[in-house]
Amino acid sequence: MPTSPSMVTGPPPAPSSVPPRNRRADLVMALVALALAVWVTSGLWQNPNGRAITVNSSDQALFEWLLAFGAHALTHGDNPLFTYLLNVPDGVNLAVNTSITVYAAVFAPLTYLIGPPATFLVILTLNLAATALAWYWLLSRHLVPTRLAAGVGALVIAFSPGMVSHANAHLNWSAGWLVPLLVWRLFALRESGRWLRNGAIFGVLVAVAFSIAAEGLFFTALALTVFLAVWAAHPANRVAVRAALPCFLRGIAVTAVVAGALLAYPLWLHFAGPQRFHGTGFDPVVHSEDMAAYLAYPRRSLAGEAGLRTSLAPNPTEENSFFGVPLLLLVLVCFGFLWRHATATRRATLFALGVTAVVFTVLSWGPQAVVDGERTGFPLPFEWLGQLPVINAALPARLALVVAPVIGLLLAYTVDRLRADPPRHRPTGLAWAVGYAVALLPLLPTPLLTIAREPIPEFITSGAWRKHVSPGGVLTPIPLTVDVTPDGQRWQAYALAHQQGEFALPAGFFLGPGGPDGRGRIGPVPRTFDSLMDQAGRTGRTPIITDGTRELVRADLRHWRVEAIVLADQVHGAKYDIDEEALRRTATELLGPPQRVHDVWLWSLPPR
Repeated sequence: MPTSPSMVTGPPPAPSSVPPRNRRADLVMALVALALAVWVTSGLWQNPNGRAITVNSSDQALFEWLLAFGAHALTHGDNPLFTYLLNVPDGVNLAVNTSITVYAAVFAPLTYLIGPPATFLVILTLNLAATALAWYWLLSRHLVPTRLAAGVGALVIAFSPGMVSHANAHLNWSAGWLVPLLVWRLFALRESGRWLRNGAIFGVLVAVAFSIAAEGLFFTALALTVFLAVWAAHPANRVAVRAALPCFLRGIAVTAVVAGALLAYPLWLHFAGPQRFHGTGFDPVVHSEDMAAYLAYPRRSLAGEAGLRTSLAPNPTEENSFFGVPLLLLVLVCFGFLWRHATATRRATLFALGVTAVVFTVLSWGPQAVVDGERTGFPLPFEWLGQLPVINAALPARLALVVAPVIGLLLAYTVDRLRADPPRHRPTGLAWAVGYAVALLPLLPTPLLTIAREPIPEFITSGAWRKHVSPGGVLTPIPLTVDVTPDGQRWQAYALAHQQGEFALPAGFFLGPGGPDGRGRIGPVPRTFDSLMDQAGRTGRTPIITDGTRELVRADLRHWRVEAIVLADQVHGAKYDIDEEALRRTATELLGPPQRVHDVWLWSLPPR
């Protein structure tokens, strides 16, 4: 995501000591950022272990599992990027999933201390606050001298509709604090005589970013490439480019070597390892940004609460633009105002920012134009770009996330300009204040929606499962664990975090091979047993079962090496309610009567 090339031309160095007034401003910014982050996540803080995010409980369960598994892998010497605890017997390649390896390692002590759900909440809250503070630091120390301008820009970016939307359980995308750090270290490469040191630091940061948010790192790299290409081509910058280019290229080479060395194994797993896949199972047309979405308001905002929200996003976690008409108009006015008062060098910066915003806006519209929910069939550039390797695994709608930092930068630059050269007429100054208020107040975030989560059965929490499953053996809940029924991964996360031992699951919520045309899919390819359980749980009706059906089910259980089948009294359905009684009837028809153990129904099978 772009920033100003004033960093390339060498801004005045930050003073060695911060004046008291600025220290107070920094403290106020930190408190505001933390308060807003806690406000957005407040529904979970009421009871971290008993609440779940309403619109995305599946991803929450997945990230909680990743934290627990990562901590377990670190302390037991297991591979953190590949596991056989899911998708028995094939396993899961976590390098092609969102493994958040760095978070899992850094927060492992906290995961063991307070459990995966509470650790998830801590990271989510810190992500939002740290994003605001990181942008504030970059703006106030390198781009604008006015703390107010830096604060406005940072808060607009950190709590933009896209960031709040992805706070619905996406620990990767909500880690927006990585972007300003990447920008800072990229532009540090122009420092003469420090290309080796700066390249090495940047390489480490790239490796960390890949291990937390690989897709976000890719988008940041694309945005910076577009921005720098446009900025460097501007006639006003040719001298500066020629002067900085040799040192910059040497630093980039060091970055590539360091990051390549650190990421050699993850990249091999990602592109050539077992259980890999090409592309994604998501439809790029469905997961593209509706053109009208840029003019709309998001659900979790004051405007959304007032009834101005829309359903233009494919789901509530993907409201990646949704800036609203007033903000877009304000941005255009700010751009014109800044352009009118800019030097040639600053106009080069503004032009590069504008081109970057336009390019990523168009790309976010996906392979064909969709307007207010209607597919027009009109082809767009992503139709061809989306065929390229790596890009074919990206969701085009998320490219709109690049636009928010551009907006934040333009708003910050405008505030800084108005503070440095106040309007001569009071009505003009009042008009600017009203314009900012009308554009930004409707977008103030409201708390994420939460629901009570089904409790983890005492059968798991007490460790009673160990009497029915051999060490490392396979246990499965019914329905089997997939994205819409994530209980099994919550159970496994609890067992790992509380160091009860390991049990494996025959399925799981993950991305793996098996989709159409060699692409990926969510979860394993369905077999007879899990299809029957899914049908019973969803419809409340017992499927037709024959002797042939029972034989197919027995073959499935042998394939998975299942030792225990467990039905909890309360089963969580992420998208629909689950009928537990229909599940018990169906499993009994297939496997015979269960036994009651603690608070679950259990069908035991001999170890294989």
